[in-house]
Amino acid sequence: MQEYIRKRVLEISGYIIESSATVRQAAKVFGVSKSTVHKDVSERLPVIDDRLADKVRKVLETNKAERHLRGGEATRKKYKETKVS
Repeated sequence: MQEYIRKRVLEISGYIIESSATVRQAAKVFGVSKSTVHKDVSERLPVIDDRLADKVRKVLETNKAERHLRGGEATRKKYKETKVS
């Protein structure tokens, strides 16, 4: 694995753990695609650091479990703003 990829994987992983970020948020911050972030944390990270990979996996599983709530909140907020206008 090339050094810049290894460095990116560790930086993205640290960011996800510190901020409980979603794959989409991490991709936006680091200027890469969602699929790159997903490949980094699901395939490359376990090769580099298995314990760190477990921590990231837990954060992403939590985000996945809560995403229907976030989506509903976004929709509620959208229509609330529309109603006020």
